[in-house]
Amino acid sequence: MSHADVNGVSLHFEEHGSGEPLVLIHGGLGAGEMFGAIMPSLCANRRVIAVDLQAHGGTADVDRPLRPQTMADDVAALIEHLDLPRADVMGYSLGGLVALRTAIQHPQRVRRLVLVSIGVRRDGSHPEVVENMDRFAPEMADMLAQSPLYEVYSRLAPRVEDWPVLIAKTSELLKDDYDWTADVEGLETPTMLVFADADSIRPAHIVEFYGLLGGGLRDANWDGSLRPTARLAILPGTTHYDIYASPALAPAVTPFLDADAL
Repeated sequence: MSHADVNGVSLHFEEHGSGEPLVLIHGGLGAGEMFGAIMPSLCANRRVIAVDLQAHGGTADVDRPLRPQTMADDVAALIEHLDLPRADVMGYSLGGLVALRTAIQHPQRVRRLVLVSIGVRRDGSHPEVVENMDRFAPEMADMLAQSPLYEVYSRLAPRVEDWPVLIAKTSELLKDDYDWTADVEGLETPTMLVFADADSIRPAHIVEFYGLLGGGLRDANWDGSLRPTARLAILPGTTHYDIYASPALAPAVTPFLDADAL
């Protein structure tokens, strides 16, 4: 069990394998161990650093809101703490938002970026998903304490009594009407987008997001010479809620991560 004291947070992280470093960031109310099903594939030829975000898993909460921007600063500081010039970064859902902000705010720390099931704007999600975000409330802490999410939290959290605090902060986070369109348009980090074929993100928004990265705007030419740097994958038979454990995820992203640095 390892911790890095950065930005006033004691980040818990675990390392697997060896090789090119990959920082792996979990989804909301989860922990790094949620990638257990695909970890053997990811770490076969690389050093995987699975981090627990503020108030998640083995990382205790601190007196600040949950925001992708501040948690991105934590991830960048972790990369520096590990004496890595830079690392590949892959995040799912909330972790994908944090990964994206890491590349936006600290581009020198990110070699390649993989974003799984996120939108560039809050309304990139289906309307019913946004409605559910609006309904997510602090009062749901007791109900959610009966869920598998709480089983993981109660087993890993340094202070189990902080569960209602995490739910309250997550409720506030989910109502943040973010729009990072301009930031993504200026992003120079080689990026791969991965979505489920039944994702919570609208298909039209997936196309828009890919377009902001320079993807899908023209034919790649017969020899591929005009193909964009960005990559896009749609994993069949998956949803937003199970894509992180799909056996198709690691094979989809590995060729992109294995490519030489640009």
